[in-house]
Amino acid sequence: MKRKLLILMGVFGMTALLFMGSGCKKNEISKPSTEVLNSFDTSLVEKTNDFGFNLYKKLATEKKNSMISPVGISLAMEMAYNGATGEAREAMAKALNIQGIDGDRLNENNQALLYFLTSTDPKLTLNIANSIWMREDFKFSEAFVKTVKQDYQADAQKLDFADPKSADVINKWVKDETQGNIDQIVTPPIDPETIMFLINAVYFKGAWSSPFEKDLTSDQSFTLADGQSVTVPTMYQTGSFDYLKTASFQALRLPYGENEQMAMVLFLPNEDSSLSDFQQRLNQDNWSNWMSLFEKKEGSLMLPKFTLEYENSLNQALTDLGMGVAFQPGKADFSGMAATDTAADIYISDVKHKTFVQVDEAGTEAAAVTSVEISVTSMPAYDFELKFDRPFFYVIQDSKTGAIVFMGTVFDPSK
Repeated sequence: MKRKLLILMGVFGMTALLFMGSGCKKNEISKPSTEVLNSFDTSLVEKTNDFGFNLYKKLATEKKNSMISPVGISLAMEMAYNGATGEAREAMAKALNIQGIDGDRLNENNQALLYFLTSTDPKLTLNIANSIWMREDFKFSEAFVKTVKQDYQADAQKLDFADPKSADVINKWVKDETQGNIDQIVTPPIDPETIMFLINAVYFKGAWSSPFEKDLTSDQSFTLADGQSVTVPTMYQTGSFDYLKTASFQALRLPYGENEQMAMVLFLPNEDSSLSDFQQRLNQDNWSNWMSLFEKKEGSLMLPKFTLEYENSLNQALTDLGMGVAFQPGKADFSGMAATDTAADIYISDVKHKTFVQVDEAGTEAAAVTSVEISVTSMPAYDFELKFDRPFFYVIQDSKTGAIVFMGTVFDPSK
């Protein structure tokens, strides 16, 4: 008999007026021990960033708007990784770029990362929440559940999945953790093959450190990749920015909040280059080098207001990164999720990712939903004038940990 384990990682965002995070509930992450915090290793975060770049390049093959959450996807997958054994565990480690890393060290680093990210700035909202919803008649490994509860601070509940109201209970949690922006992840009735939902929700809302003035927003032309143009509301701002110019692109950092620890970093390829060429250069080594080269410059900025939605299956991309065996019934082994006396042939059947973001004069609100389904068988004179009037790339990054929370591409801001 087939059963399914669904792991759902959620982030959602849409920007209305952003009043320095007002009206948003802050999810409380317990402070880890001093030992765990002091042992936090940013090199593991860099590996997550590199995984994000690698995955993004597999997905960004079409000239369309896209966005993923490297932090959200990696946390969801690494919760599942704790239940993988044998070849499946090795394959996941390769795909997630965590080969050779001790499991306990990885989990404790994620525990510290959760705390650091969610305590960045009292004027910003970055919520990361995890939960486990277990079918009450299936025997799970106590060690697996304990690890996910302790290191990922996941809420754990048992439910009668045969009861249609169980889906409502899970969806209410999702709705609460995404500030009402996602109201349904699980469609009732729950599939009788499903044995667990692991859900990770990430929600970000931040006001620019220096907001754009609405009166300066005007309709401007944006040139698409095929040479056609669309007219979009475009924001304007002048001032002092962290800025970088190379032979092939320009980049600018737009910080959020009071301490400017979180920021959106925007990259605009030169007109004689292309966004596709730029994306192929995305890796952690190049990223670290670029981040070290930014300098404070005076300039003007024109940035379109944009709303972006993206949805894709990650199965093929993760397979291309070396995780194929984890999707194969009879070969994958996630028996670490089940109790020792429970016959279970567990494999991942589907991984889906969905994101939404809006950017306006006040700031940014962003989010995404990832579902990992696991089955069981058995103008003035400035230094620069930067106008984002053609396809560009962006990330939202925390400078303290180095973690990239979101990365995306805007091919058409009018969509």
